[in-house]
Amino acid sequence: MALRRGCNHTRPMDTDARELMTELREDHRNMATVLDLMDRIVVQMEAGKDPDFELFDEMMRYMTVYPDAVHHPKEDIVYGQLRSRRADLAEDLDHVPDDHNDIAHLGSLLRDEIEAINAGAAVRREKMIEDTSAYILRLRNHMRWEEEDLFKRIDKMLDDEPHAVDIEDLGHIKDPVFELEIEAGFRRLLASLRSTS
Repeated sequence: MALRRGCNHTRPMDTDARELMTELREDHRNMATVLDLMDRIVVQMEAGKDPDFELFDEMMRYMTVYPDAVHHPKEDIVYGQLRSRRADLAEDLDHVPDDHNDIAHLGSLLRDEIEAINAGAAVRREKMIEDTSAYILRLRNHMRWEEEDLFKRIDKMLDDEPHAVDIEDLGHIKDPVFELEIEAGFRRLLASLRSTS
């Protein structure tokens, strides 16, 4: 499992859309790895054990500060390009931005619950199991759908007409776990990912 990207992160205002799609697919692989760790937490809770809630907090901080705040907005930009350039390929896709908002909302609620537990509040185990499982399932299903449907439509658009995409507002933001410079706030998560590779 590759935990780091080796590409050059100095990026002009416009990025080749194919390069961006490669990055989005890599993000999906990285997110799936974190969701695998979350599955283990669910198994622990179902067995009546207390998981490492500090690690769980790092996982959800990662999911809310990178996938929700950077990855999904990049997807929305490419999706917007699909709608404007190839409306024939964008049929029945109006739900994409709403899906991203729903996932971000679920992630934010789960992160709040974990932060409450770490602050000493009581949260029912059954609720944590239910909310964590719902988040994992929702995000996995969404990523699978994107890989099998949305991304193929975008690939078709780019096969017909390669072009650049303006991601100036997002292109400079690095993945705080899987990039070359690991942020200190995610050390525990990185150690867990390395121990499973």
